[in-house]
Amino acid sequence: MNLGIWFRVLTAGNVHPPVSHQGFAACRSLWICTQGDHHSRVLCRNDPLPSLGFGFTLTNGHSQQRGVLAWAGEKMASASRVRIPAVRSVSLSAMARGFSGISGGGDDSRKQKLTLQNVAELIQKKECSRVVVMAGAGISTPSGIPDFRSPGSGLYSNLQQYNIPYPEAIFELSYFFHNPKPFFTLAKELYPGNYKPNYAHYFLRLLHDKGLLMRLYTQNIDGLERVAGIPPNSLVEAHGTFATATCTVCRRTYPGEDFRGEVMADKIPRCPVCTGLIKPDIVFFGEELPSRFFLHMRDFPMADLLFVIGTSLEVEPFASLAGAIRSSVPRVLINRDLVGPFAFQQQYNDIAQLGDVVSGVEKLVELLGWKKEMQELIQRETKKLDAKDS
Repeated sequence: MNLGIWFRVLTAGNVHPPVSHQGFAACRSLWICTQGDHHSRVLCRNDPLPSLGFGFTLTNGHSQQRGVLAWAGEKMASASRVRIPAVRSVSLSAMARGFSGISGGGDDSRKQKLTLQNVAELIQKKECSRVVVMAGAGISTPSGIPDFRSPGSGLYSNLQQYNIPYPEAIFELSYFFHNPKPFFTLAKELYPGNYKPNYAHYFLRLLHDKGLLMRLYTQNIDGLERVAGIPPNSLVEAHGTFATATCTVCRRTYPGEDFRGEVMADKIPRCPVCTGLIKPDIVFFGEELPSRFFLHMRDFPMADLLFVIGTSLEVEPFASLAGAIRSSVPRVLINRDLVGPFAFQQQYNDIAQLGDVVSGVEKLVELLGWKKEMQELIQRETKKLDAKDS
């Protein structure tokens, strides 16, 4: 039978039924790249991750869709730009070659549900040694930083004091150029050095120290992952960082610390060369994502365990990464609520540890038998930070 198969870009918010044709489920680990610029664009913050969904159309006219497709393949983004194909056809034989060694489909209801204890055992037995972590604002709230969306306590709901037209405007370029004062007032609060890492940050540091952390993808701009001792090459700061800053006119780049004094003094930082407005390298809505974000095209297909910690999974394209992991890989959610695919598209190997984030991490550390190591790490690093502050 001759099947014509077309991959189409879908929004990540769509929920599609699992593919019923055995083997086609393995498409989630296949990323088809295109050479030309036809129907392509740049991926920006708040965009859905286009390749995380596809449809394939049979020649008899019926269509099957699945909402999750892992980014894989050899085409990496150059500089900070990546081209996303809108439509590309592939042959069935090419797809069959892509499926070699990949198991797909199956009835999850017949498989034993994993527990947090099972995940701890997999780590202890070194059956999971390539860990990818997705972290959001919930990992930093125990350090005293308010998150962005919690009613009454989130940053968005507390922005009325800045007299802005609507909360999101503080992270929009057009408003920033019109009136940068509200952003820098907020930046003064969030600037690195005002807060210290908590238990959850040091758990991620311990994963790194044990050689288990492949990459930490964070939505946070507070820099606490760096303060906890996780090196920049193990980090993907998806929404940017205060560690560097760029002149909006001459595009010169500076260490973020160079302008800390001005921000703390309630001044608007200016470029020492051209006097242009300096903007910390935080990703505003509509801006291109950092080039390091596209490491996920390599990291997620290689990972054998995913932690999703303290995130609402509401901001794209970051949110769609939770579905970019291979279907056989356990996904562990440590969060206040069920979010994203854990809420609407659970798999047999999804684990949800709900409630307080730090309590959830503490439970996992106990199951791993790492309590003493964690205590020693926190004591050692806290002394370093205290010595630096004194």
